[in-house]
Amino acid sequence: MHFNTYGGNGAALSADLVNAARFTPEVITPLLTRNEMLRAELTPAQADELGRWARRLDPVFGETDVETQLTLVNDLLAITAATPYISTHDGRGPHLHFFAHGADIVARAKDTTAGGLAMAICFSDGRRLGRCDRDGCRTVYVDTSRNGRRRFCSLACANRVNVAAHRARALAQDF
Repeated sequence: MHFNTYGGNGAALSADLVNAARFTPEVITPLLTRNEMLRAELTPAQADELGRWARRLDPVFGETDVETQLTLVNDLLAITAATPYISTHDGRGPHLHFFAHGADIVARAKDTTAGGLAMAICFSDGRRLGRCDRDGCRTVYVDTSRNGRRRFCSLACANRVNVAAHRARALAQDF
Protein backbone atom coordinates (compact mmCIF):
# COMPACT_ATOMS: atom_id res chain seq x y z
CA MET A 1 0.00 0.00 0.00
CA HIS A 2 1.34 3.42 -0.94
CA PHE A 3 0.84 5.73 2.06
CA ASN A 4 1.71 9.32 1.34
CA THR A 5 1.73 11.80 4.21
CA TYR A 6 3.63 14.91 3.11
CA GLY A 7 1.50 16.92 5.48
CA GLY A 8 -1.87 15.50 4.48
CA ASN A 9 -4.74 17.90 4.13
CA GLY A 10 -2.87 20.52 6.19
CA ALA A 11 -0.15 20.95 3.58
CA ALA A 12 -2.71 20.84 0.75
CA LEU A 13 -4.87 23.41 2.53
CA SER A 14 -1.78 25.60 2.94
CA ALA A 15 -1.13 25.51 -0.82
CA ASP A 16 -4.78 26.22 -1.61
CA LEU A 17 -4.83 29.21 0.74
CA VAL A 18 -1.62 30.62 -0.72
CA ASN A 19 -3.01 30.17 -4.24
CA ALA A 20 -6.40 31.75 -3.46
CA ALA A 21 -7.04 34.89 -5.48
CA ARG A 22 -9.69 36.35 -3.16
CA PHE A 23 -10.44 35.93 0.50
CA THR A 24 -14.19 36.08 0.78
CA PRO A 25 -16.47 33.58 2.51
CA GLU A 26 -17.83 32.53 -0.91
CA VAL A 27 -14.32 31.57 -2.10
CA ILE A 28 -12.68 30.29 1.08
CA THR A 29 -15.52 28.27 2.65
CA PRO A 30 -15.63 25.75 -0.26
CA LEU A 31 -11.82 25.63 -0.26
CA LEU A 32 -11.82 24.71 3.44
CA THR A 33 -14.54 22.10 2.90
CA ARG A 34 -12.65 20.58 -0.04
CA ASN A 35 -9.67 20.18 2.31
CA GLU A 36 -11.75 18.25 4.85
CA MET A 37 -12.28 21.09 7.32
CA LEU A 38 -15.61 20.64 9.07
CA ARG A 39 -17.88 23.53 10.08
CA ALA A 40 -16.06 25.70 7.57
CA GLU A 41 -18.51 28.60 7.32
CA LEU A 42 -16.71 31.95 7.56
CA THR A 43 -17.54 35.57 8.20
CA PRO A 44 -15.91 38.23 6.00
CA ALA A 45 -13.58 39.14 8.90
CA GLN A 46 -12.52 35.49 9.28
CA ALA A 47 -11.87 35.23 5.53
CA ASP A 48 -9.68 38.36 5.75
CA GLU A 49 -7.77 36.84 8.66
CA LEU A 50 -7.10 33.69 6.63
CA GLY A 51 -5.84 35.93 3.83
CA ARG A 52 -3.28 37.42 6.21
CA TRP A 53 -2.38 33.88 7.36
CA ALA A 54 -1.91 32.77 3.74
CA ARG A 55 0.69 35.52 3.29
CA ARG A 56 2.59 33.99 6.23
CA LEU A 57 2.35 30.49 4.68
CA ASP A 58 3.56 31.64 1.25
CA PRO A 59 7.34 31.89 1.87
CA VAL A 60 7.52 28.26 3.05
CA PHE A 61 6.80 26.99 -0.48
CA GLY A 62 9.77 26.77 -2.79
CA GLU A 63 12.23 27.84 -0.10
CA THR A 64 15.48 26.05 -0.92
CA ASP A 65 17.38 26.85 2.28
CA VAL A 66 16.33 24.17 4.77
CA GLU A 67 17.19 26.25 7.84
CA THR A 68 15.11 29.17 6.58
CA GLN A 69 12.21 26.87 5.81
CA LEU A 70 12.41 25.31 9.28
CA THR A 71 12.46 28.73 10.91
CA LEU A 72 9.43 29.85 8.91
CA VAL A 73 7.41 26.78 9.91
CA ASN A 74 8.57 26.88 13.52
CA ASP A 75 7.39 30.51 13.66
CA LEU A 76 3.98 29.37 12.39
CA LEU A 77 3.86 26.57 14.95
CA ALA A 78 4.73 29.00 17.74
CA ILE A 79 1.71 31.11 16.81
CA THR A 80 -0.66 28.15 16.79
CA ALA A 81 0.86 26.05 19.60
CA ALA A 82 -1.93 23.46 19.58
CA THR A 83 -1.31 20.00 20.98
CA PRO A 84 -1.75 17.31 18.29
CA TYR A 85 -4.08 14.41 19.02
CA ILE A 86 -5.59 11.43 17.18
CA SER A 87 -9.29 11.51 16.41
CA THR A 88 -11.87 9.16 14.84
CA HIS A 89 -14.85 11.54 14.61
CA ASP A 90 -17.69 11.36 12.08
CA GLY A 91 -17.02 7.74 11.14
CA ARG A 92 -13.52 8.50 9.87
CA GLY A 93 -10.53 6.32 10.63
CA PRO A 94 -7.80 7.47 13.00
CA HIS A 95 -6.25 10.74 11.88
CA LEU A 96 -4.17 13.47 13.42
CA HIS A 97 -5.66 16.80 14.55
CA PHE A 98 -3.52 19.81 15.36
CA PHE A 99 -6.24 22.03 16.80
CA ALA A 100 -8.02 22.27 20.13
CA HIS A 101 -11.58 21.02 20.56
CA GLY A 102 -14.03 23.88 20.18
CA ALA A 103 -11.65 26.14 18.25
CA ASP A 104 -13.22 28.37 15.60
CA ILE A 105 -12.58 27.74 11.91
CA VAL A 106 -9.75 30.27 11.66
CA ALA A 107 -7.85 28.75 14.59
CA ARG A 108 -8.46 25.25 13.22
CA ALA A 109 -7.24 26.26 9.75
CA LYS A 110 -4.12 27.92 11.18
CA ASP A 111 -3.32 24.94 13.39
CA THR A 112 -3.97 22.46 10.58
CA THR A 113 -1.84 24.32 8.03
CA ALA A 114 1.10 24.88 10.40
CA GLY A 115 1.00 21.22 11.48
CA GLY A 116 0.64 20.01 7.90
CA LEU A 117 3.64 22.04 6.73
CA ALA A 118 5.68 20.73 9.66
CA MET A 119 4.79 17.16 8.72
CA ALA A 120 5.62 17.79 5.07
CA ILE A 121 9.05 19.08 6.03
CA CYS A 122 9.73 16.23 8.44
CA PHE A 123 8.69 13.53 5.96
CA SER A 124 10.32 15.03 2.88
CA ASP A 125 13.02 17.47 4.01
CA GLY A 126 10.77 20.26 2.69
CA ARG A 127 11.46 19.39 -0.94
CA ARG A 128 7.81 18.51 -1.53
CA LEU A 129 6.61 22.09 -0.90
CA GLY A 130 7.17 23.69 -4.29
CA ARG A 131 6.57 26.79 -6.33
CA CYS A 132 6.01 26.61 -10.09
CA ASP A 133 9.21 26.99 -12.16
CA ARG A 134 7.48 28.82 -15.02
CA ASP A 135 8.52 32.48 -15.13
CA GLY A 136 5.64 34.64 -14.01
CA CYS A 137 3.73 31.86 -12.25
CA ARG A 138 3.61 32.10 -8.47
CA THR A 139 1.41 29.03 -7.87
CA VAL A 140 2.53 26.73 -5.07
CA TYR A 141 1.92 23.00 -4.68
CA VAL A 142 2.57 19.95 -2.54
CA ASP A 143 4.46 17.42 -4.62
CA THR A 144 2.85 14.04 -4.05
CA SER A 145 4.47 12.45 -7.11
CA ARG A 146 6.23 9.15 -6.65
CA ASN A 147 9.69 10.48 -7.45
CA GLY A 148 9.32 13.94 -5.89
CA ARG A 149 10.62 15.76 -8.95
CA ARG A 150 7.67 17.97 -9.76
CA ARG A 151 8.66 21.44 -11.05
CA PHE A 152 5.42 22.95 -12.26
CA CYS A 153 2.02 23.65 -10.73
CA SER A 154 0.17 22.17 -13.68
CA LEU A 155 0.55 20.40 -16.99
CA ALA A 156 -0.32 23.70 -18.71
CA CYS A 157 2.68 25.48 -17.16
CA ALA A 158 4.99 22.55 -17.93
CA ASN A 159 3.80 22.52 -21.54
CA ARG A 160 4.34 26.28 -21.93
CA VAL A 161 7.94 25.97 -20.71
CA ASN A 162 8.65 22.89 -22.83
CA VAL A 163 7.12 24.40 -25.98
CA ALA A 164 9.09 27.62 -25.49
CA ALA A 165 12.31 25.62 -25.03
CA HIS A 166 11.55 23.56 -28.14
CA ARG A 167 10.93 26.69 -30.21
CA ALA A 168 14.14 28.30 -28.94
CA ARG A 169 16.14 25.20 -29.92
CA ALA A 170 14.51 25.08 -33.36
CA LEU A 171 15.22 28.78 -33.89
CA ALA A 172 18.86 28.31 -32.82
CA GLN A 173 19.27 25.47 -35.34
CA ASP A 174 18.05 27.73 -38.16
CA PHE A 175 20.98 30.09 -37.60
